[in-house]
Amino acid sequence: MTERSGPTTTGPLPLASRQDGTYPRPQLMRAAWTNLDGTWSFRHDDGDLGTAAGWSTGFDEPRDIVVPFPPESAASGIDEPGFHPVVWYARTITAQDLDDAGRSGSTPRVLLHFGAVDYRATVWIDGVFVGEHEGGHTPFSFDVTRLVTSDASTDQHDHTLVVRAEDDPHDVTQPRGKQDWHEDPHAIWYRRTTGIWQTVWLEAVPTVSIRQLRWTPSDHRSMALGVVLQGGTAPAGSRIRVDLRWDERGEHLGTVEVTVPTATDVIDLVVPVARQGNGQAEDELQWSPERPRLVDATVSLIGAPRLQSDTSDLPEATRETSATGVLDAVASYFGIRSVAVDRGAFLLNDRPYDVRSVLDQGYWPESHIAAPSYTTHRHEVELIKELGFTAARIHQKIEDPRFLFWADRLGLLVWGEAPNAYAFSPRAVQRLMREWMDAVERDVSHPSIVTWVPVNESWGVQHVPQDRAQQAYTRSLADVTRALDDSRPVISNDGWEHTASDIITVHDYEGDGPTLARTYADDAARTRLMTGAGPAERRILVDGAVDTGQPVMLTEFGGVNFQPGSTRDDGWGYTVAASGEDWIERITALYDAIRASSFLAGSCYTQFTDTLQETNGLLTADREPKVDIAEIRRAVTGRA
Repeated sequence: MTERSGPTTTGPLPLASRQDGTYPRPQLMRAAWTNLDGTWSFRHDDGDLGTAAGWSTGFDEPRDIVVPFPPESAASGIDEPGFHPVVWYARTITAQDLDDAGRSGSTPRVLLHFGAVDYRATVWIDGVFVGEHEGGHTPFSFDVTRLVTSDASTDQHDHTLVVRAEDDPHDVTQPRGKQDWHEDPHAIWYRRTTGIWQTVWLEAVPTVSIRQLRWTPSDHRSMALGVVLQGGTAPAGSRIRVDLRWDERGEHLGTVEVTVPTATDVIDLVVPVARQGNGQAEDELQWSPERPRLVDATVSLIGAPRLQSDTSDLPEATRETSATGVLDAVASYFGIRSVAVDRGAFLLNDRPYDVRSVLDQGYWPESHIAAPSYTTHRHEVELIKELGFTAARIHQKIEDPRFLFWADRLGLLVWGEAPNAYAFSPRAVQRLMREWMDAVERDVSHPSIVTWVPVNESWGVQHVPQDRAQQAYTRSLADVTRALDDSRPVISNDGWEHTASDIITVHDYEGDGPTLARTYADDAARTRLMTGAGPAERRILVDGAVDTGQPVMLTEFGGVNFQPGSTRDDGWGYTVAASGEDWIERITALYDAIRASSFLAGSCYTQFTDTLQETNGLLTADREPKVDIAEIRRAVTGRA
């Protein structure tokens, strides 16, 4: 069992691009925070009796669980994968926790953050209701100042934090991705995840503070920045200052300062990067997998003579009486890069780029969809790149932001994909739409994410070819994604039955290389694909969708089953290899077919690792290569 006792960080504001991968929100960092991961009290509540029994103040006969590992996993210490729709957690918040989070007279507000709780969470402190959240893959926070602070200078009381999580294993209107609704995993579905599966943490902030930063490319020489405040508004005369630095060169890239014209809690500005104005040198700072350059930014809120905020819930000793000077400052980073599609090509920084991707389920034997340790995310990115890939399609999961940090830092393109529901109904529509919008807002600033995928293989929209409501739904998901972020391509339904996609993606598990080569050979083959029945007898375009020359990518293929040294016979893939040599020959033939195509703009091999009963990974479930990793890389890239 792996226990992740959380670090506590204090001191000067860090360089966000050089963080160690432990901070739960890598593009908005403060110097002080404390991690509440580790051993909590835990109980199943199969009869859903806990609320009436008063468990919100604590409960009898608890068991120990290691947060943030799901109780279905061995790493949690519970290791019970059966149906348990309601679970409870409890932990003490000590005065030391609050101090370590940075609580002080200048930072009096205490925020309680949850990275992800599947599926519906209700939170209490000392039996007092704090709030609730629905959505198993997205973060949420509560201001708990009034519940944990009577006087920041003298309060030494401990407080009991209780979380109830509800996750109905049979409710297929919930966005659940690969989580099985059967008791045991079957086909392509895996163990369920109930409750807390990402970090729980505390931070103290000023009365009015920076809640969100949103970086998106403005043009090749500037970034658009949206700053969202919490705790009050910035009155007219307040300022936002942005200091830029390229740490790799030790180069200061400039300072931008804007004055807020009217009272508001949302400030939008454009941040130019002066050195990018020289076309001869602009490539030096552009982000790509080959050169993942990141720009560090310190964003500061500077007060006007009086800040408009509500301090009535704060102890007298902590209420601000002046708002001059720097009120809040956070560390962030961004990457200067553009993505687009044009005339059948995927463009990265205005140049055609061959997207060589691998399907990554983000699942580990001992900890399921929660990473086993803080070092895991870096190791995953490094392995994917070592195998010869430039991209990863995180499949049916909104991945931990710390994975995205290492993708940003080390240079890996990422396809951002929603975990889908399996049913179509008004409730299913509302749930996925809400959770997907939250996910896009959470991850929009990461340069590694280059494509959005709200739906996969018609999951939850099984009748989209003829059902007008389902067609409207997939179009709406794609369009609301574009409304939130118009800087990336959007795929309305990955694999087939596209209604409104900027990239046409196809899933094809043909196991014979020459046959695959004929399917994707040339423009005539492309026309046949777009106008007839595609792989799995699914049409590629439906609902009047038009082939306007979008790039075409083969975003699922391969899936060759090979289990070196294993005697198990319950694993499977789409085809089976008899030996390591046969396995490599099959993969090479499939990639040769893709390389021979005149129109494919990218591909995604299934899959990165074996996952439970699926034994079609390039690596074992324990992340060991099935043959020498150089052989795999040669098959994937076509070169030594």
